[in-house]
Amino acid sequence: MKIEVELDPARAELLVKVLSPGETAELAALLARLEEPERLLGFRDGKAVPLEAAEVLRFYGEDKEVRAQTAEGVYTVRLRLYELEERLDRRTFLRVSHSEIVNWKRVTALDLSLTGTIRVALEGGVTTYVSRRYVKKIKEVLGI
Repeated sequence: MKIEVELDPARAELLVKVLSPGETAELAALLARLEEPERLLGFRDGKAVPLEAAEVLRFYGEDKEVRAQTAEGVYTVRLRLYELEERLDRRTFLRVSHSEIVNWKRVTALDLSLTGTIRVALEGGVTTYVSRRYVKKIKEVLGI
């Protein structure tokens, strides 16, 4: 995929134009992502709450549900982790285990001294671990 950006100060609003040689899976995925709302819905105490993805510390599986943890609390999300992984910005959110996705912009420290895993400290004193299966991938992303 090639991306070109053209700045036009005379334009009143943003225009996105996609040129494609045909209908491809890549085109369908791109269009779906552009059309998706930027917010997620979290559910807590019988109420639906719009969540900004950037405010979420982590998404994780618990009791056969997916939770979103923010500074304000924990919400249930009605998407599967693999759906969230496809939908979220891959430069910000990274899968650290089979059951967890972490917001790397909310990471405060990484403890690499543990054998076979990495301890991840998030804002608000939240701690999680990278599973052994994902350690190599995380180290590659971090350039370690």
